[in-house]
Amino acid sequence: MIKPNTKGGLFINKSIDSNIKMSDDTMKNILKEYRVNNAEVVLRGKVGVEDLIDAIEGNRVYIPALYVVNKIDQITIEELDLLDQIPNYVCISAGLRWNLEELKERMWEKLDFVRVYTKPKGQLPDYEAPVILQTSRRSVADFCNKIHRGLLKEFKYATVWGSSVKHQPMKVGKDHVLNDEDVIQVVKKL
Repeated sequence: MIKPNTKGGLFINKSIDSNIKMSDDTMKNILKEYRVNNAEVVLRGKVGVEDLIDAIEGNRVYIPALYVVNKIDQITIEELDLLDQIPNYVCISAGLRWNLEELKERMWEKLDFVRVYTKPKGQLPDYEAPVILQTSRRSVADFCNKIHRGLLKEFKYATVWGSSVKHQPMKVGKDHVLNDEDVIQVVKKL
């Protein structure tokens, strides 16, 4: 983290558990090259040259990745065990259709989505076409806005079945947070 100051020069603050992969002189030279002459630099965790440049520029966005290794039917068990220990990897065989379900589950997990099923009044829930919400935006109000912008204005309450409620079914308001695979029925004002 870099906190710019108007005066005072460069002050480098390292946490005790940090693993810095460069000298103080290297850090100061990089900061001066980017015209950062007065700042407090706070370093935590593993920090390298690239991390410092990313913090200075502030325009890097890192997204989660999932690596898919295909043709596992052509490798040995020992090689498969080694690949299994690496994080963010899924081993599949597209030709033999091995491990495709795990790939789907891991993709869903990495994308951080929630499925919410709708239930029209007097009918069974529609499990074929869920409404997809992000985990960070999964309230009943977010659900209503995803369906139609005007639905929230006519919203009275919702009936929810699933793991997000204590009783099955349960009436909830627009601030209720939905969980994955909940079923919802929206009741509008008359």
